[in-house]
Amino acid sequence: MLNGIGSIKARELISSFDTVEEIFVEKPIQLSKKTGFNRSIIQKMEREKALEKSEIIIQSLQQNSVTPIYIDDSSYPHRLRNCVDAPVLLYKKGTIDLNPPKAIAIVGTRSATSYGTEICRELVKSFQGENVVIVSGLAHGIDATIHRYCLKYGVPTLAVLGHGLDRIYPAVHRELASKMLLDGGLLSEFVPGTTPDRENFPKRNRIVAGMTDATIVIESKKRGGSLITANLANDYNRDVFAFPGSVHMETSQGCNHLIANQKAHLIQSSSDFHRMMGWEKKKVDKGVQRQLFQTLTEVQKEIVKHISAEKKIQIDILSVKASISISRLNQELFSLEMDGVVRSLPGKMYSIA
Repeated sequence: MLNGIGSIKARELISSFDTVEEIFVEKPIQLSKKTGFNRSIIQKMEREKALEKSEIIIQSLQQNSVTPIYIDDSSYPHRLRNCVDAPVLLYKKGTIDLNPPKAIAIVGTRSATSYGTEICRELVKSFQGENVVIVSGLAHGIDATIHRYCLKYGVPTLAVLGHGLDRIYPAVHRELASKMLLDGGLLSEFVPGTTPDRENFPKRNRIVAGMTDATIVIESKKRGGSLITANLANDYNRDVFAFPGSVHMETSQGCNHLIANQKAHLIQSSSDFHRMMGWEKKKVDKGVQRQLFQTLTEVQKEIVKHISAEKKIQIDILSVKASISISRLNQELFSLEMDGVVRSLPGKMYSIA
């Protein structure tokens, strides 16, 4: 509620003090010294007004059964917390766990075709029993279709909204949103009373991209929110996937553009996605696995140990954890991959094969 303070400056403020309360009681000169903010920024904050507004918001949250989640809370999405522009506060309704083992964003055009709808069905069905949360935006078209199939197949789903949780936009999706609260939820960074203004939706898209492991674009026009979400996911170093479509279809232009410009991996089925993420269901022969492990060198055993502990790990992080140089690590990983011990994934990630 501080005037002129967005997500990034808010986190700078918080990190400058031992307690948040100090931000509201320190004299302006001390606030300037500790934060580096000039006096004009501090004066424009209107700290007293911010506290008064917050009291009103607290009452509104209680009236609308909305739970506020602070950035340091254990329930705050840990994937999103790592993004530099993550909101300091989120608002949630529903039973959804915001830190599931797997989280996927699935987005697309508001003008979905039968082609896109069938992809939605096949994709969501493949996640049954996978302990995954599917995130989208409750918009017309692909978003709403994804949420509906999640309800049909029992896959937990979350809608991130571009307005306060005291309303639903578009209004035609009120019943859908209500059903989602039973095994899913609604999330927003906007306080109750915030209207669905156009500029809110790109902000909403960064939460969709930031709180998930990967983003899948099913159908998209040349411009639109889906491409914004995909570009944000790339900026956050998350995996992006897109289904290709006919060059003659307007709703395929965005996906084809992402693929052509190497901003998304081309997938043609749910099995492609599971394989590229290393999420396939496999039967593992424990006897063969133990025998193979015994033939590894000590360095390779150390590498495998860290990959097994993380399920999926980026090569730079693996280098630090295993205390092995990148050049040596590349050699060992290549050898392990040739022996069928590890698997390389998009984004310089590795998992156990």
